[in-house]
Amino acid sequence: MLKSDLIAILVAKRQLTQKQAELTVETIFDSMKKALCKGDNIEIRGLGAFHVKNYQGYNGRNPKTGEVIPVKPKRGILFRTGKELRDRVNRAGKSAEPVAVPAKSETGTA
Repeated sequence: MLKSDLIAILVAKRQLTQKQAELTVETIFDSMKKALCKGDNIEIRGLGAFHVKNYQGYNGRNPKTGEVIPVKPKRGILFRTGKELRDRVNRAGKSAEPVAVPAKSETGTA
């Protein structure tokens, strides 16, 4: 799903104008970006949580030359799904037909 898909859904379901829907989605995403840049965590019930993780610096190695290279500390973003979303995704996957995997003897390998 793309951001434009979210905007189209808002236009269709909430009878917003295209401009209002774009502004709404941009406002939400900008607020999330600002919070993560400040180091805040974001939790959306039923969906999941974004966490900012701090990584310490370390000494790495150039695999070609073996030279020691200092790696600066950095921050990364983790997303952990909520239980409700994880359960829904797993339920949806069970309704699909299982794919038959041929036995080794059928594939021509020993």
